[in-house]
Amino acid sequence: MVALGGIIILGILAQWVAWKFKIPAILPLILIGLLVGPFAAEYLSHDGTKWIEPIWNGKEGLFPGESLFYFVSLAISIILFEGGLTLKINEIKNVGPVITKLITLGSVVTFFGAAIAAHYVFYLTWEISFLFSALIIVTGPTVITPILRNIPLKKDVSAILKWEGILIDPIGALVAVLVFEFISVGAGGEFTKTALIEFGKIVLFGFTFGFTFAHALNFIINKKLVPHYLLNVFALAAVLGVFILSDVFAHESGLLAVVVMGMVLGNSKSPYLKELLYFKESLSVLLISILFILLAANINFEDLLLVYNWNAAILFACVVFIIRPIGVFLSTQGSKLRLKEKLFISWVGPRGIVAAGIASLFGLTLADKGVTDAKYITPLVFMIVLGTVLLNATTARLFAKLVGVFLEKSGGILIVGASKVSRLLGHYLETNGRHVVLIDSNERNIEKARELGLEAISTNIYSDTLMDNIELSDVGYLMALTGNSDINKYAIEKFGNQFGENGSFRLITTQEMLDQDFSNHPKEGLFSHRDDFNSLLELSRRHPSIQEIDLTDKAHYESLIEITNNDDDIIPLFIKDIEGELHIISSFGLNIVEKIKDGFQLVYLGKPFDVEKVPTVENSSLGKE
Repeated sequence: MVALGGIIILGILAQWVAWKFKIPAILPLILIGLLVGPFAAEYLSHDGTKWIEPIWNGKEGLFPGESLFYFVSLAISIILFEGGLTLKINEIKNVGPVITKLITLGSVVTFFGAAIAAHYVFYLTWEISFLFSALIIVTGPTVITPILRNIPLKKDVSAILKWEGILIDPIGALVAVLVFEFISVGAGGEFTKTALIEFGKIVLFGFTFGFTFAHALNFIINKKLVPHYLLNVFALAAVLGVFILSDVFAHESGLLAVVVMGMVLGNSKSPYLKELLYFKESLSVLLISILFILLAANINFEDLLLVYNWNAAILFACVVFIIRPIGVFLSTQGSKLRLKEKLFISWVGPRGIVAAGIASLFGLTLADKGVTDAKYITPLVFMIVLGTVLLNATTARLFAKLVGVFLEKSGGILIVGASKVSRLLGHYLETNGRHVVLIDSNERNIEKARELGLEAISTNIYSDTLMDNIELSDVGYLMALTGNSDINKYAIEKFGNQFGENGSFRLITTQEMLDQDFSNHPKEGLFSHRDDFNSLLELSRRHPSIQEIDLTDKAHYESLIEITNNDDDIIPLFIKDIEGELHIISSFGLNIVEKIKDGFQLVYLGKPFDVEKVPTVENSSLGKE
């Protein structure tokens, strides 16, 4: 009881430490596992026993016999299912051919390159070498996301790394399963069955069961055949059932089945999908915490000594500094990525839960069967996992600055609310070269934003999902534009530090607008002292367009602002400088006003200016949206 409770407590503590210091959770989890396992037995325990013994040895331990491996298999199936839920077909299409090449050509390069390196550096058999290379194909979003979350990068770079991590997980798992099956067929003496037939069975049953039961579960959920309070646990039972059933028909096909099941469900129109995803994310965090500590603790000190030599360092260097860059450069050949971006993608390639979990499962299984060199699989893969995570977690930010992909100024804009006003502003900003992301919990507003080609995220402002979105790493401005003043204030308080480093703004409330003492108005007030959400929304209905008017100097700007103060059909929004840079107008003004000169423009929402009302403006050119 103490050991089991200790694992959960230590696991959640490690997750908190990872959050606090902005590092991948896998790092403290593995270190804790090694501490309470092999290091405790060697240095800390007076009787040479581990503080936590995963496998029952007749006197102590949590899992008797092969129960640990059954638990590992079931846990990985849930984690992979959760990963499949996050895959959206439309988003996959948008990331371009680079992603496709990375998960195909890049995987092939890693598969053969790492196998050759393992064979000639560690003198492993070819079978074990290829199993090792299959296991380290995967990178994984659970380790990439924390590393990239706080590095301001160009959207394309962060998106490539994110989607590579998600898509390559099932591919690496499938390749590892196929190689394992190939070894098992030979090791078991079942020479009457060819490995090719076994591979075919894995693919056939994996896809069939995953696709079929995903639609069945979706039907049951949408028809409300299961009460709401049982929805999440019923889905969990269904995932485990599909994994086991598929595995019965074709050994090791369960992992593929749950990934396919997750992908199909993730792209369905089920209204309960978001709730299901939240539950699976929480469950995955708990399982990952338990799993890594168990797997690391299960390693013996003798296993660590197997890789405590220069050969391990050489193999690590080959994988990280030779094979990964070759795969990336071949996959990005002909793309629009610049050399510095290719170098950064080559540098960031940490391995995660799938590699460590399946390595422990397959490595110890083959070792029990007496397969030559199988004892090297688990420690070697753990060495790659721990080494790559430690390297990338400590150097990714520095390397981004070194090669020049680190964005010194985050120019992206996060708009809270996707109403008509937000969509108008977002469309204008996007066409003027700014990365814009709209968020809203109203699905209809999100759909309309996406129809305009805008990036829009359906989310609840009170959830933490935005904090983990690495594609928002280039966002430096926050604009809260909802009709709910409480939500606007909350958005500034919660996300201002992360997404508003260059400026956090919100609309003033109706009550604030009525206060004629402008000094009482909030410093983050947006656009003007006299316009709240209702006035913006009403104007966007009467004049749904963004206008531009040329400026000559500061006095000219101030005369135009004076006109807007007496005209309900005009609301100033931005100042566009000579370089085309947009500066958000706040109700308390902005520093750029002092620098206004000929060539600047005032950007506003509403009807075109009547230039005859502005004596200082002659022959002004009015640009429409």
